[in-house]
Amino acid sequence: MANEIVSTKNVWPYYDAANVQAAAAKPKDTSLGKDDFLKILVEQLKNQNPMEPLQDKDYIAQMAQFSSVEQLMNMAKEMTALRTNLGFASGLIGKEVEWIENNASGQAIERSGTVDSIVVRDGVQYVKIGDENIPVDRLTSIADKREVPAGE
Repeated sequence: MANEIVSTKNVWPYYDAANVQAAAAKPKDTSLGKDDFLKILVEQLKNQNPMEPLQDKDYIAQMAQFSSVEQLMNMAKEMTALRTNLGFASGLIGKEVEWIENNASGQAIERSGTVDSIVVRDGVQYVKIGDENIPVDRLTSIADKREVPAGE
């Protein structure tokens, strides 16, 4: 225990400069979500004119809009999950695929190979052929592996 090295990179007041810079460089999310919509609704209720309060039908319409926003966000999340579904990609294992690749001089050459496995990294699906990872959306052809008869 006495020989263990304890890092002070993540303990206040010794925050590592790289960690602080990485946190500051993270892009701000500027999209409006369901939380923002609910905050607007609450502010509207807090600041309404007492002489002309929000009518029931207006309140119900806004709650319906809030529900719609929430469902649209859930649907978008599910569509993203469907797009990265491994069901389709896993069916490519063992298949012969072709894709176009540019060589060092910029010429387009057609390459082919047999899919060994599927890799998903940062939401992008890749077919692994040997040591190469090729994005699934770059494939130009998919076929069953051709069996060569024993006599040929």
